[in-house]
Amino acid sequence: MISPKYFVDTLASNDIEFFTGVPDSLLKSICAYLTENCDKKKNIIAANEGAAIGLAAGYHLATNGIPVVYMQNSGIGNAVNPVLSLLDEEVYKIPVLLLIGWRGEPEKKDEPQHIKQGKVTIPLLETMGVQYAVLSQNNEDFHRQLEDALSYMHKTQKAFAFVIRKDTFEKYELEFKPSDLSLSRETSIKQIVSTLNPTDIIVSTTGMISRELFEHREAVKQVHANDFLTVGSMGHASQIALGIALQQQHRKIYCFDGDGAIIMHMGSLAIIGQLKPKNYIHIVFNNGAHDSVGGQPTVALSIDLPQIALACGYVLAFSVDEESALSEVLGLLCDSNGPVFIEVRVSKGARKDLGRPTTTPIQNKEELMRLLKQ
Repeated sequence: MISPKYFVDTLASNDIEFFTGVPDSLLKSICAYLTENCDKKKNIIAANEGAAIGLAAGYHLATNGIPVVYMQNSGIGNAVNPVLSLLDEEVYKIPVLLLIGWRGEPEKKDEPQHIKQGKVTIPLLETMGVQYAVLSQNNEDFHRQLEDALSYMHKTQKAFAFVIRKDTFEKYELEFKPSDLSLSRETSIKQIVSTLNPTDIIVSTTGMISRELFEHREAVKQVHANDFLTVGSMGHASQIALGIALQQQHRKIYCFDGDGAIIMHMGSLAIIGQLKPKNYIHIVFNNGAHDSVGGQPTVALSIDLPQIALACGYVLAFSVDEESALSEVLGLLCDSNGPVFIEVRVSKGARKDLGRPTTTPIQNKEELMRLLKQ
């Protein structure tokens, strides 16, 4: 394995010192090391992977240096447009070193949402004309690979990708810094679910939120048919919920969202706000962290999400950080038209024994669709 410090120091010795991207579980040691050891303007956690490509391009234009963009392979989708219409040799010819976590690597056990992405990761890079290497776990081999990558980028002014397998990097964890927030996300989810009607639908975002919702339903022996667990598609749960809400106006549709997810595609708030579905309740659990992939920070605790929602056209918006305040706001929903936005500020972290959904995505979809026909 490669030590994160050694990896970053080696890049620095080759004049590579600017990093941006979206944290990934396979890259969490690198992301954690950068978070704790780099200036915030030298390691920018971007809203999404496409935005990171834009940041990297701006850095290159200003300095002529080679930037690094890190992402999970699921983020390639967000990056395709700027890679092809900004970095490409037929457009601006901008060299960027991509670090791509290879979730769903063929013949390796992984979660359902990663399997297809893992199969097409290499073919996608080849289709886009991006040269790549699967990063070695050996220091000497890594040196040779980096020399080859730098030679290629300097010569061609094109992007190059290191595809990162699981356990390529030695473990490096962020020093846990608990916030002043005492309300847990899991407690909040249980509290909200206890107030729902049998006809209400929940669309939950990828990560811990969907896992905690599933486990709560299991614990209290409730069916899962009322929930759509968005196991992938980070940032798009709110639009899935909107699509349902517009067609099922006799039901209340709840979107359980995360702060990293809502920042990733914040423009979706404007669409919800302008369409004004009366049956839409958007609940964002905000702990200021990319919790599922190592706890790297987001900017969400330092911005006013309710005011942003109101500016986009939501009818009501609240922010709570205590059970009593959440209970009071939930009590208002019976007599309020949506869209309603509720920010629930919660503590970072989850139970170590938190499980994963035991049903398949297709089973989840089919159960929900049967319910929606009633």
